Amino acid sequence: MILGQKTRKNFTQNPKNDILSGLTVALALVPEAVAFAFVAGVDPLVGLYGAFMMGIVTALFGGRPGMISGATGAMAVVMVHLIQKGNQVGVSLDTPIENLGLQWLFITLLFVGVIQILAGIFKLGKFVRLIPHPVMMGFVNGLAIVIFLSQLGLFPNAVPKDISFWSSTSEWLSALFTNSTFWKMMGFIGLTMAIMYGLPKLTKKIPAALIAIIVVACITIFGGIEMSTVGSFIKDGGGEGLQGGLPTFQDQIFNLFGTISGHWGLIFSTAFILAAVGLIESLMTLNLIDEMTETRGNGNRECIAQGSANMLNGLFGGMGGCAMIGQSIINVDSGGRGRLSGAVAAIALLCFVLFGAPLIEQIPIAALVGVMFMVVIGTFAWSSFRIIRKIPLSDAIVLIAVSAITVWQDLAIAVIAGVIISALVFAWKNATMIRARKRIQPNGTKTYEIWGPLFFGSIQNFNSKFDVKNDPQHVEIDFVESRVSDHSALEAIFNMVNKYEIEGKTIKLKHLSEDCKRLMYKASPKFKEVIIDAVDDPRYHLAADPEKFTKPLSEYNI
Repeated sequence: MILGQKTRKNFTQNPKNDILSGLTVALALVPEAVAFAFVAGVDPLVGLYGAFMMGIVTALFGGRPGMISGATGAMAVVMVHLIQKGNQVGVSLDTPIENLGLQWLFITLLFVGVIQILAGIFKLGKFVRLIPHPVMMGFVNGLAIVIFLSQLGLFPNAVPKDISFWSSTSEWLSALFTNSTFWKMMGFIGLTMAIMYGLPKLTKKIPAALIAIIVVACITIFGGIEMSTVGSFIKDGGGEGLQGGLPTFQDQIFNLFGTISGHWGLIFSTAFILAAVGLIESLMTLNLIDEMTETRGNGNRECIAQGSANMLNGLFGGMGGCAMIGQSIINVDSGGRGRLSGAVAAIALLCFVLFGAPLIEQIPIAALVGVMFMVVIGTFAWSSFRIIRKIPLSDAIVLIAVSAITVWQDLAIAVIAGVIISALVFAWKNATMIRARKRIQPNGTKTYEIWGPLFFGSIQNFNSKFDVKNDPQHVEIDFVESRVSDHSALEAIFNMVNKYEIEGKTIKLKHLSEDCKRLMYKASPKFKEVIIDAVDDPRYHLAADPEKFTKPLSEYNI
């Protein structure tokens, strides 16, 4: 009963909002899917089919209700080399095969799907929790800049390229202010943004983005205003239009495995990169939507859904994809919270291809650019300017670096670089935290009380704390406030024990937790001779298994 209620709640809490937001997202998906298809060098319909299949599978079975998936630029740029190489091989065959690169892409997507499904099965999605907040802020800032820059390609040339601003300033300004096409587009972009900003102040019952697109489209269509539309954008890029049929099963790919001979390395490397980029972008977007909706998604389930959707793309002729942060934000801001919103977006997109192409092709690009500009404003973490001087310098560097690398390279490289920088900073800070308090017991034994984590980064400081030659005959190392973390730490302790024994001195290790002792016994039998097991001190037991001691210390008979 409870499970059924939760399923219904995830599917939709407000059908009206989910349906309207889904329609809004579908309209915004069209130019994005087409543009990314052009980037990858494939037919626009392949991008639209990819957006439909990614959208419907992840909407119904993914780990984050309300998140939108489709064809993305981050994955499209990775596909370019594979498609070009496949086309070259296809032309050079004894019996030339046209568009072999596209067939190779379909085959590669099968492997992408397998990798992503395995990532979900082995619960690798949980590692997204290791991504620090500065990396997350850098991610959204960089992605906002990337979305903004991608929209600039939809603008007409404001000034002819042969006119230089520096050498012919007056001519450049004259050309700018007399370019009516450019200023018309700017005007309608401004109108779209104004509607999206002002309408929610009057009512939130209908998505502002959808109303803005409808109003601008009606003005341009019924007013007979000539400007760039979805249809002209597709045709200018070399496409024939939105009109198409249902995706068909690509059975021919199973007869083309022989053409890959000698190029399997390219197939597998591309598949791995696509899978990694797709999962990183999807899981980061999932985290962001979690924060926006104050709910929690399931990263492992999302991995499996993404993989299944990419396999379906390979089998039915789509270009694959992953979560789309821009469209996901549009959906959430428009009131879409349930799985219904993503399903409506995907089905509406397919309906545009099957039945609504003539109408959708008349929508002005300016309206869609205006919507995306509002997404950019909403996505960018403006608070980062306010806190940049208040956070640690290392976090500020990570934030800026991730933003820059996202724009310069791609999302996956940026996030990995940010996590590595953060990990190195964390390791360095912890390496400097190792301390040793020294005291002489009444029986003459010198005790070193170690405080701080002992791992690869701190062993040099650890070694510097000891005075082997001048220490008394009996020495103890007390680890009650430390923890042995890795092989480097084990090796450092082992070497220290050897140094004291070479000097003819006895050394004992005490207050090690059970997991530390297991590590050390496994590393060397010698540790059984120097580790003190029978220690009559309650701190030893608390260090070994703190979960068993839930009461205040004063309640125990010490």
